[in-house]
Amino acid sequence: MTRQRRSGGPTILEVARAAQVSRQTVSNALNAPDRVRPDTLRHVLAVVDRLGYQPNRMARSLRTRSTRQIGYRLDPDRSGTASVLQDRFLHALTTAAESADYLLLLFSAGRTSDEFTRYADMLRTGSVDGFVLSGIDPGDPRPGWLAERRAPFVCFGTPDPGGSAEDLLTVDVDNVHGGEMAVDHLVERGHRNIAFLGWPPTSGPGEKRMQGWQRAMRRHGLAPDRCVRALDTVSDSTRAALHLLDASPAPTAVVAASDTFAMGCYVAARQRGLDIGRDLAVVGSDDSPTAAVVSPALTSVRQPLDEIGRTVMRLLVGRLQNQPPTDTHVLLEPQLVVRESTGQV
Repeated sequence: MTRQRRSGGPTILEVARAAQVSRQTVSNALNAPDRVRPDTLRHVLAVVDRLGYQPNRMARSLRTRSTRQIGYRLDPDRSGTASVLQDRFLHALTTAAESADYLLLLFSAGRTSDEFTRYADMLRTGSVDGFVLSGIDPGDPRPGWLAERRAPFVCFGTPDPGGSAEDLLTVDVDNVHGGEMAVDHLVERGHRNIAFLGWPPTSGPGEKRMQGWQRAMRRHGLAPDRCVRALDTVSDSTRAALHLLDASPAPTAVVAASDTFAMGCYVAARQRGLDIGRDLAVVGSDDSPTAAVVSPALTSVRQPLDEIGRTVMRLLVGRLQNQPPTDTHVLLEPQLVVRESTGQV
């Protein structure tokens, strides 16, 4: 009697036979590659790829007590902004997670108390292996809450020093340097009266970008005395930019803490009959898709989101595998993308 092959893809046993190794070696190659000799690992993975073998995620979860899922809270929807930073970071994080054979479990929470309830539910039910936090601002209670419960997590952003746990894992962008790069570029273009438009002091990235503006202004012998704060919406940033432009003397350039603030400068300039790039130079931050398509195109400080996603997952997977981290606080460099909005004086 001929045995019928079951429908579907190959089994792990068939992969082992094709590779001429044990079933355990195939399992180790897929789940614990550090236990397999490099040449054997390459051979087994090549056979896995050739046969198109797909591990049964549910069975592996039961066997290893690992869900291969990472929890991530979506930020509340913010209408009236030009920023799609979360969307781009989420895409980068998803790609990095899939490369490490993890899936993202997304959830929303309107209030902090609701978010803690979701964290507690997922920890109690074992729905995820760990978490990624973003949108870290001064006084953020989430890192401390998760650390107290010994939940694995990595922060995109830097919490208050000493406010949570000694072994925090963080990935951040050097926002201070980003603010400095914006000022250095404007000074190089001949500007001396450079204002700053940003968030209230509760924003961690915003404060660092402002500190970079202040530091560079002083380094160039300029007074950092034109700073206006507003909410990160086009309407609020337009009103704040009008306040700057109606001052005497008005600034010839503005460093904006986000591309949304920069769009407010565009609207305000047009209301005052000024041309962006000729009468008023503007530098944004985050290099949103809007920056490249608005007219004139916006000079903006870009965050290396793909590298951030990869680094966050590398740190988190290492923690999940109980590997001592080689670096606990990774600070990545931003890039200034120069376009038409920063003309010569």
